[in-house]
Amino acid sequence: MKLFFLLIAMCTLLLSATDCGKKTSHATKYRARLETKGICLNYTIRLLDDADSLDINKNWTDEVTHKSYTNVFALGNPCSFPAAIKEGEEFYFTVDTTVDRDCAICMAYYPKPSKSLIIKVVDK
Repeated sequence: MKLFFLLIAMCTLLLSATDCGKKTSHATKYRARLETKGICLNYTIRLLDDADSLDINKNWTDEVTHKSYTNVFALGNPCSFPAAIKEGEEFYFTVDTTVDRDCAICMAYYPKPSKSLIIKVVDK
């Protein structure tokens, strides 16, 4: 009988611990536009909503095109960004606070803002 209760207790602990260590995504939804789709996933994204709540570059100039941007950030998780989104297209995202997912990308350089965000593209 003791063994039965011990097994139930262990199963309960194991099942309740499956979500431990996982962080949740930030609930606020933001509207953005993909400004530059540089080589090797060096993407620049412009925030189209209020920028005060996020740590992004308020002003940034692309040193290749010499075009200036406001409220932009570099994509912090390029391998999980949908390839279907084209330069100039708007989309919605949430800030993703889950563990960073490393991926292999080439090392070619294209300028991007110094500040980056890990985001998750979501439906409107």
